[in-house]
Amino acid sequence: MTKAMTNTDRRTTLRLLLGGAFALSFALAAPSQALAKELPPPEDPGFVKALLDQIDDLHRGDSSHGLMQMKVQTKHWTRSMAMETWSLGEERSLVRILEPKKERGTATLKVEDDLFTYLAKTGRTIKITGAMMGGSWMGSHFTNDDLVKGTRLADDFETSVKDGPLTDGEATYALTLVAKPDAAVVWGRIEIIVRKSDLMPARETFYDEDGAALRLLEFSEYRTVEGRSFPVRMRMTPLDKPGEFTEIRYAKMEFNAGLTPDFFSLQRLKSL
Repeated sequence: MTKAMTNTDRRTTLRLLLGGAFALSFALAAPSQALAKELPPPEDPGFVKALLDQIDDLHRGDSSHGLMQMKVQTKHWTRSMAMETWSLGEERSLVRILEPKKERGTATLKVEDDLFTYLAKTGRTIKITGAMMGGSWMGSHFTNDDLVKGTRLADDFETSVKDGPLTDGEATYALTLVAKPDAAVVWGRIEIIVRKSDLMPARETFYDEDGAALRLLEFSEYRTVEGRSFPVRMRMTPLDKPGEFTEIRYAKMEFNAGLTPDFFSLQRLKSL
């Protein structure tokens, strides 16, 4: 297991929850339409894996089209953007900036483990290489690498579950995930609060190998679209940078968008 990102190691490959790319995959590959499945009882040996798989699969497998807004707050500046997003499963996504006007048309394409950025001002398409993966995505607190990496929680973490705190009136599960010795992840530990009613995430805290909390990811504003519930607002806070955050909020979402793999092409990236 590699060492988690610190202040002096900004190029460390990052992986967020749900195998590493939960936060950004959630935003760019929209929540799954699958409703919460009936889980084994908590005393059942298969309960923990079933719960982890349920969390994983809430954000996989559907085609979608949506509009979202992103606000980035740093110590020195604030940036707001409006974006249009398309996704097909967890392997393909396309994001185009709508506002601000000066950046309109700039876009990011993900196809499996490949990531491309189209710069509308210059008409150039850049493939994000390994050396660039640690760089900021769209100026946010997410990295390019956060967008492309993924795995299964049950494969990489040993997990314990107990009843969690009441959160916004909701009963919750509290999960503690400790990385397995041979797991290719950067987080030493992840703590997750999951709503019992719909198995939606409420918040996650990410710790390095030394036990220091580095990031907090919070979800809120749960909505129902086409009979499916999901949180439309998420905020990532770097805990070593007080006052900074990146917040993503869905303004519109539609499922069953009728997308096919050939939609996610370099030609499409340039033509939107």
